Amino acid sequence: MSYAIKEIFLTLQGEGGQIGRTAVFCRFTGCNLWSGQEADRASAVCQFCDTDFVGMDGVGGGRFADVQMLANAIEQCWGQRDQKQRFVVFTGGEPLLQLDEQLIQALKQKDFYIAVETNGTLPVPKGVDWICVSPKAGAELVQTYGDELKLIYPQEGLDPQDFIEFAFTTFRLQPKDDHNKKEHLQKAIEFCQNNPVWHLSLQTHKLIGIP
Repeated sequence: MSYAIKEIFLTLQGEGGQIGRTAVFCRFTGCNLWSGQEADRASAVCQFCDTDFVGMDGVGGGRFADVQMLANAIEQCWGQRDQKQRFVVFTGGEPLLQLDEQLIQALKQKDFYIAVETNGTLPVPKGVDWICVSPKAGAELVQTYGDELKLIYPQEGLDPQDFIEFAFTTFRLQPKDDHNKKEHLQKAIEFCQNNPVWHLSLQTHKLIGIP
């Protein structure tokens, strides 16, 4: 199997339970909830995505012909840093359209701790160490367990409290980043204060100006 990759880059994880941790981000192209084209946004299931996942023209991006080529590229991006701290985050788009057990095992052999950020409409393959699911209104939630459920808030038709029955270790509320983001932030703060099982999640990478 070949892999279509938008970009591979070294950064700090900016949100969620692994916040602040040095990570290689591997962003797959494509998503099953939006084409990535602005002309299609209004009719998409997910209409508020803030990520460019179209094409293979980002830093480190391209088409990788096989598992070993992509695993080697991720390892090269990590470089000579502490091998015991190797950490890769698979994201998109929707990474589970392409991420498979073969790639996971290839990175395990290189001592990587593996995280995935998914919309939860597809099951996570075996071997992933950290599962972050971000449900979207109008999309069936298939992946109902993991380390964190991160809900972009508010979403019309989604009540955060409907998710706490699922088997996630933590529940995080992330204010929607649009023209009303200050209002969304205040609403998210109030919701978390009134429902302490929910933790506020902020995109710190945007606050400090890193990818």
